Order: sequence, then structure tokens, then C-alpha cells
Amino acid sequence: MSKQILYVDDNLPNRLLVKRIVEAEGYTLLEAEDAVNGWETAVANTPDLILMDLHLPGDSSGYDLTRRIKMTPNLSHIPIVAITAHGHSEAEAQAMSAGCIGFLHKPADIRQIRQTLRQYLNLSTAGIVESTAPSYAYI
Repeated sequence: MSKQILYVDDNLPNRLLVKRIVEAEGYTLLEAEDAVNGWETAVANTPDLILMDLHLPGDSSGYDLTRRIKMTPNLSHIPIVAITAHGHSEAEAQAMSAGCIGFLHKPADIRQIRQTLRQYLNLSTAGIVESTAPSYAYI
């Protein structure tokens, strides 16, 4: 089964670009245009990685959704990477504080997106293995 990436962004052209990249890498893209749909999609699918726009329409931001996901036991393990046009250091610090483990600036470079997918999908897989493996080795 293909790994699933959830991309939460209200901008359709951004979602289409990321979809092409994700599918070219052999993964499946789940899309949501706001925090409500992002939450519902995360709960229904438990994706392997979430790319999160920080500024979403409606009452909840990407920061809010990230916090909610990180406080939910069966979702908290999912790596979340912020992707936003607000590239100042304060936005990055707030994203990390909310629970993101990575940060991409828009417009995101295709190579950066590919590198991020590979890095964090391998991390999520490694994290699951490491969390169930003993912390010592027999010699």
C-alpha cells in the first residue's frame, strides 16, 4: 500500500503542484482545503505525513489543527511539516511550538518538497520501528 500524505491548503494551484510531486514519488495525496476537512481526513485515514499550510480559511488555523492532531493519541505520531508563504522566523518558531517538525517556505521548490517527503516518510517509518524495538543491542 502506498504511503499517504495529507496536504492541508486552501490554494488549489498549490495542491495541484504538490499532488503532481507526491504522485511522481509513488505516494498518495489526500487533500483538504481547511482545518475542518483536514481534521476529518486525518482521523479517517491516519496519513503517514501531513503538509500543513499555517493560514487557513475559517475559525481554525494550521497552527490550531497541528496542536489538535498532536494532542490526539492515535494521530500524534504523524510528522507534520509546515508549508507557508509567511517565511519569517516567528512563523517558524510558532509552527515548531505547535508541533511541526519541519518548515517549508512558499513557493516551495520541487526539490525541497521531494527531499521533505523522503526525509519525513523515512523518519515516520523509522520512528515506528524504533519505538517498538528495544533500546539496547546484543553483541
